[in-house]
Amino acid sequence: MTHRGDEFLSFRRVGAMILRYGYVIRRSWPRLIELAYWPTMSMILWGFITQFFTTHSSWVATAGGILIGAVLLWDTLFRSELGVSVSFLEEMWSRNLAALFVSPLRAHEFVLALIAMSTIRTMIAMAPAMLLAIPLYAYNIFDLGLPLVAFFANLLVMGWSVGLLVSALILRWGLGAESLAWLTIFAVAPLSGIYYPISTLPVWLQPVSWALPSSYVFEGMRGVLIDHHFDFGLFAGAVALNLLYLTIAGAVFLHTVHVARREGLLMQQGE
Repeated sequence: MTHRGDEFLSFRRVGAMILRYGYVIRRSWPRLIELAYWPTMSMILWGFITQFFTTHSSWVATAGGILIGAVLLWDTLFRSELGVSVSFLEEMWSRNLAALFVSPLRAHEFVLALIAMSTIRTMIAMAPAMLLAIPLYAYNIFDLGLPLVAFFANLLVMGWSVGLLVSALILRWGLGAESLAWLTIFAVAPLSGIYYPISTLPVWLQPVSWALPSSYVFEGMRGVLIDHHFDFGLFAGAVALNLLYLTIAGAVFLHTVHVARREGLLMQQGE
């Protein structure tokens, strides 16, 4: 006699597992967004790159290592954001968040530690890539001199702002929202003019782009590499926006921690 549980293959059990994962996706809006996010974002980003290259075919030849510089600076922003959000996620994954906040550690001290860790992670991540670009492509990003410091610092601070906002969302919605750590920063990639000028974007989208500090940085980078001119106006715009966004992001994170303590969310860190 064969029991139902002894069947080699049960489509009912397979269907039950599919239903179980379906419920997980249905209850988690970040997972639903992620399904269509990467193909859509790739299409938008590479669509604008293709559009720019088709109308400016001589640009690549005259710009030298501008694409390599753009990649390195973009990764600085990406690593800076991950430095904050992943450090925060490590506390969530280890179920250590509640233990941290019953210790004498204050929320603003935690924020400073996340920012410091982001800086360290970014430096460790970017140094090998920047150095390897010299023998591999004969491109030395350090030739930018002091403007490189300005670009790097602005992207670092923008990454902190995004990372703190993402961490606040994860704290509020639980680990089901952890994919936001990777999704959010890539949402600004097509708008930042990393590989093409902001003028390539549709006119209605350009004001949105100019609301991002990263747009000022990449426009400034192209000015230095192509025109050999550092635009202090672009630098000032990036600094002003970064100060505004970092203040907002810090306030949102601290408020979310306060609400999490009050409502007991620190002990509910699941999906």
